[in-house]
Amino acid sequence: MQVGWYAAAIIGYVAIGPFCALNLKAPSPPDRTAAAPAREVIGVIDTDGECAEWAFPAEPGAVRTARHAVRGTLHSWGLESVGEVTVLLVSELVTNSLRYASGPIGVRLERRKQVDGDPSLGPALLVEVSDPLPDPPRERTAGSDDEGGRGLHLVAVSARRWGTRHGKSGKTVWFELALPGQ
Repeated sequence: MQVGWYAAAIIGYVAIGPFCALNLKAPSPPDRTAAAPAREVIGVIDTDGECAEWAFPAEPGAVRTARHAVRGTLHSWGLESVGEVTVLLVSELVTNSLRYASGPIGVRLERRKQVDGDPSLGPALLVEVSDPLPDPPRERTAGSDDEGGRGLHLVAVSARRWGTRHGKSGKTVWFELALPGQ
């Protein structure tokens, strides 16, 4: 399924507290020189913990904008300790989505007190990157001279857990990072 620019709104950041607010703004024709995403709250999703969610158009600037949004949110949540690895992995997954999908790319962060109700797993940061392509990504071994092919390997070795799931209109690649000292 292909989605044009009109359905690929840039979504701003939200949510501190027991709710996750999804920010959407009706897009105007693409402006390749725009530097900052528009920000407007139009709905709230009930969650257990702090949450932020964005959607980015499948354009080259999406990777930079996603990094900036994630870094800013983690800073506001006081999670700088996992900031660099989170930004790196989000950048890799958004780049993969950008490379293979033609529709909007979703990024979602959720700060969890417990993972799946299991207190032994402790607090975690759940990160999800979604796109409209139904095919799951494949981890591959990159050659020493290859310019790509390391993104999923980075996710696999950096995250406590990771995986993929199919949705109604595409897939989500997710990973979970332990929150130290929480």
